[in-house]
Amino acid sequence: MFGFISRNILTGLITVLPVVLTVYLFYWLAVSAESWLGESLRAFFPEAHYWPGMGVIAGLIVLFLIGVLMHAYVVRVLFNKLEALLARLPVVKPIYRAMRDFFDYFKPHEEQEYSQVVAVNFGAEGQAGIKAIGFVTQALPEKLPEGFNDDDSVLVYLPLSYMIGGYAVLVPRSALTPLDMSMEEAMRFALTAGVTSSDSSKARPSKRSLKENKGSVGG
Repeated sequence: MFGFISRNILTGLITVLPVVLTVYLFYWLAVSAESWLGESLRAFFPEAHYWPGMGVIAGLIVLFLIGVLMHAYVVRVLFNKLEALLARLPVVKPIYRAMRDFFDYFKPHEEQEYSQVVAVNFGAEGQAGIKAIGFVTQALPEKLPEGFNDDDSVLVYLPLSYMIGGYAVLVPRSALTPLDMSMEEAMRFALTAGVTSSDSSKARPSKRSLKENKGSVGG
């Protein structure tokens, strides 16, 4: 009886918790924007003209402007210098890198450095073996370190499940099979170790061959 009750409580918790945390995160962001930017707006607007929600709108406008400015070369250079400074601070360095890697997963598709979702076959060539989902991060040999730039291989990132991190491995093209999955679907599937399945049954080998279409995966 106790096991039945505890299992259902755990099921209810797992069901509700993601929704609650997501709603709370957006609530916290909205309240923070209203609190921080709202006070600044009150200094410029008469109290009678200020209404709740202006801080949130101002926060969205600020984020939009930052996104636009990041397309400017000078701004990107300054931001990279700031990141380089943070990367040299002893305590801040590991925390910032972990946070940066995590939020890079949510970049818009056109800004993603990953160009192709693939299944990596760890069996012998021509034979079926263990497979893992990966992302081609570099397909141009000239951009890889000397001795790690095989013309017939590409650099593949293999994310670890339930944690921030992974492995960058050089994989022969013949061991890769393109998958018809979006970056978001594949990353969610990999990070949750397959507990969260794809939104659709798109995780099937593409008809394109990496050998036949090296334009999309390097060559």
